[in-house]
Amino acid sequence: MSDLNFKPAWWLTNPHCQTLWPVFCRRRIKNLSPRRERLELADGDFIDLDWVGGETGPIVLILHGLEGSIESPYAEGMLQAISKQGWRGVCMHFRSCSGERNRLPRIYHSGETTDIAEVVNQLQQREPETPLAAIGFSLGGNVLLKWLGETGENNPLTAAIAVSVPFELSKAASKMNQGFSRVYQWRLLTSLCKKIKWKFQHQSAPFAIPPLKMLRTLRDFDDQVTAPLHGFVDGEDYYTRSSSRQYLQNIKVPTLLLQAKDDPLVGDGSLPSQHEMSTSVKLELCEKGGHVGFVGGSSPWKSFYWLERRIPLFLRLYL
Repeated sequence: MSDLNFKPAWWLTNPHCQTLWPVFCRRRIKNLSPRRERLELADGDFIDLDWVGGETGPIVLILHGLEGSIESPYAEGMLQAISKQGWRGVCMHFRSCSGERNRLPRIYHSGETTDIAEVVNQLQQREPETPLAAIGFSLGGNVLLKWLGETGENNPLTAAIAVSVPFELSKAASKMNQGFSRVYQWRLLTSLCKKIKWKFQHQSAPFAIPPLKMLRTLRDFDDQVTAPLHGFVDGEDYYTRSSSRQYLQNIKVPTLLLQAKDDPLVGDGSLPSQHEMSTSVKLELCEKGGHVGFVGGSSPWKSFYWLERRIPLFLRLYL
């Protein structure tokens, strides 16, 4: 089978199995040995970066998903795959996702692009001649695509890849409140509520925090926490302004979108059509794969993660 085409493992054809297998069954990578760097930001806050690889070579920036980190299986696996190519991988933790509270009242959300812009700018100032690419997963993919569209021809990346992106956030929120997908919603909502409690344990919040136990859906959380915390009118205003689908036409950097038709977290009807994307954007739509799953292999003991084969093939064209 070609690494360009994904064929799901015969024992993992269900989208939820594809999604959950890497989370619960993939072994942790023990020899990754990331090096942490704290990057100071212009607004007085910080971003924590975890580096893997040597001291020189192309840099590939990874943007994790909602409540993710370098400990997310897809981030670990991709950093290892990047390192094997002789490139440097760096996982950019969104604010308060590295295990430490960020300083300012705000945290992160699906449409926040100023942090990636500042991180990339600082990396470029250090090494102006070094090729730089980025990979965004889920929420991180939405952030990446929005930033690519906002900057157009002025974007400094050599190439970009976005995986399992919720192109329309309102539709994704609705999808997460249906059927088995409510399990993902419950897990993410629980994590987000814990983070808000932890975040404002030792500092006052800039808005009236609602009774978090009363929030039942991610839409509730975004309406009553994400929106007021980050200056949106309400949840729908946040979804409308932050969704990446509307920015795809303006992307000028070579960009690969990897999506599965059966993704249980991406809203129905939210996948972009060809006329919505610029000629720099290519969508590869797999019949199966779940959400950041794409697990192949002849048996559970011989499983592999297709993204770690497909993505380096694309990046080799530009790095």
